[in-house]
Amino acid sequence: MRSSRTTALAMAGVLSLGLLAACSTDDEPSGEESDGKVTITVAGLQPGAETEAVDALNARVEEFEKANPDIDVEPEEYNWLASTFSAQLAGGTLPNVFEIPLTDAKTLIENGQLADISAQFDSLSYADDFNPNLLEAGTGSDGKVYAIPAKSIYGVALHYNRNLFEQAGLDPDQPPTTWDEVREYAKTIHDATGVAGYATMALDNAGGWQLAAAANSRGGVIQEQDGDSYTATLDDPAVKEHLQWLHDLRFTDGSILPRTDLGWGEINEAFAGGQLAMYTSGSDVYNALVENNGLTEDWGYGLTAIPSSDGGGALTGGTLAAVTQESTDAQKDAAVKWIDFWYLSKMLDQDQAVADAKLRNENGQAVGTPVLPIFSEEQYATSLEWVKDYINVPLENMKGYTDVMFTQPSIGEISASTQDTYALLFPIVQAVLTDENADIDALLETANTQGQALLDQ
Repeated sequence: MRSSRTTALAMAGVLSLGLLAACSTDDEPSGEESDGKVTITVAGLQPGAETEAVDALNARVEEFEKANPDIDVEPEEYNWLASTFSAQLAGGTLPNVFEIPLTDAKTLIENGQLADISAQFDSLSYADDFNPNLLEAGTGSDGKVYAIPAKSIYGVALHYNRNLFEQAGLDPDQPPTTWDEVREYAKTIHDATGVAGYATMALDNAGGWQLAAAANSRGGVIQEQDGDSYTATLDDPAVKEHLQWLHDLRFTDGSILPRTDLGWGEINEAFAGGQLAMYTSGSDVYNALVENNGLTEDWGYGLTAIPSSDGGGALTGGTLAAVTQESTDAQKDAAVKWIDFWYLSKMLDQDQAVADAKLRNENGQAVGTPVLPIFSEEQYATSLEWVKDYINVPLENMKGYTDVMFTQPSIGEISASTQDTYALLFPIVQAVLTDENADIDALLETANTQGQALLDQ
């Protein structure tokens, strides 16, 4: 257990540490001011965050700076998107500390695009306590640490609107447990209310990500690995089965929201606005729905496990915090102190956990949203016990997920050409939502050939 005097990391939206220009001479190290302070910019929240969320972040920044008077922290808005990240990285416009998906770290490490933060990581008193599988994702072949598990370790789950369930005569305490039931519920809701019973992400790589998650839940995979060899399996029968399912919701039942412009943020906004009853995404999305879309505890939110069959399970993923390669040693030191403070301390230190939960609660932000543990299941339970007086998420409406979150099989994201593979899949999702005569077999065959070519490079 860590002392409350130790700096710690709390959670945030997407991180970024940038540098301020030197204040005195031209040969002064970038990011260091004339008074010896180190400046880092961190992106704590996504664009459009509610005022209360911004206030809570600013309060935590002040707390951090008070404990670390030699560090100035400047929050920036930041949102990781596959379509823009590469350009930001190449153009040097990322902040010093930024967030990346679990699956992207290995490629960035191999390309030499992340700073080596091993020394700073080793200074953490809990460095040996991380889930080794998560830590491995940010570790290079040289054994050095380049990215730290930070937040949002999730399993893909089914999110639903309890009020729409009730309006359609469905029991919100008995959410669907199979894809056939999801289809039945979606049609019932649409017929009774006129609101789309279901929607899916179809914009950019998010659409491919969620198609992969659905295939995994049906017992399929989109990539197989044998040692250092990878085989594309985008034409897995489970992928086709789910695409046909989406097609039938669109053209047979008319119960799916027929939009192909829904990415991660767009589908959250549509859900919060009452435009759909069900969709799949990470189990931690409730935080974003509150911080960016104004959901309140009494909105009628429900969470349950993604349906799984034929040996399938929940696709898991998460977020690592990394530091730009251009960062100075002083900035790397400050960055890991911030990562410790902003993300991780509340999971390991009772005083920090209570302070963070109390502040978030007072600012109307979610406390207690179910996530998978970065450390251990036991430590996760302990940290929730610390903050039980401040938990304000409707856990009673999330039992369909929390009852199985540690027992439902977890399936990791593919590890080779992850984002490029998702990019091959989302146009197929768009096709089946817009073209009643879409040739799913041909589309998947073409995508699989392209996927294999990526893997063979």
